[in-house]
Amino acid sequence: MSQFHQALLIGSTILLSWFGMQQVHELGHVVGAILTGGTVKRVVVHPAAISRTDLATNPKPLLVAWAGSLFGAVAPTCFWGMLSLLRVPGAFVMRFFAGFCLIANGAYIAFGSLPRIGDSADLLSHGAPMWQLWFFGAVTIPLGLLLWNGQGVHFGLGATPHRVSPPIAWGTFFACFVVLLVGVCIGGN
Repeated sequence: MSQFHQALLIGSTILLSWFGMQQVHELGHVVGAILTGGTVKRVVVHPAAISRTDLATNPKPLLVAWAGSLFGAVAPTCFWGMLSLLRVPGAFVMRFFAGFCLIANGAYIAFGSLPRIGDSADLLSHGAPMWQLWFFGAVTIPLGLLLWNGQGVHFGLGATPHRVSPPIAWGTFFACFVVLLVGVCIGGN
């Protein structure tokens, strides 16, 4: 049964990280739009689509474009920090998620600047200099890798793996299910 829980934990963590990262990133755009007087037209976070936030009005497009990746990197990291300080069992899953969000948002902004895609294109077209996009990636990607460092043992991997906790594996599966359900229910194409 231990290998089952290990596979459940790893698979759920990877899916949760991908779809959760998209939802937190888009939430950043939504919060940025609302705080700057913009109007959200549609948020797409469906699991079968590439996430995006469409705005009806956007008086501060540069701030809203930055808000997705900034919030998407900072919010999960702060949440992991809180869980870690409270010594919540399974906080390592949130640590993995925070690392994933840092890496994904940093790579999206830095490397997306070359072909000028997505938020990177918006940032550049609204006046952000290229060096800021690369600096963001140069900070967030290594921080994400640092958060990942040594975490394999919690997933039952490595030279001295820990035993995978069935309640944490099932809790991660449930969290993954909720994130997917949210994506299907609110995030249409």
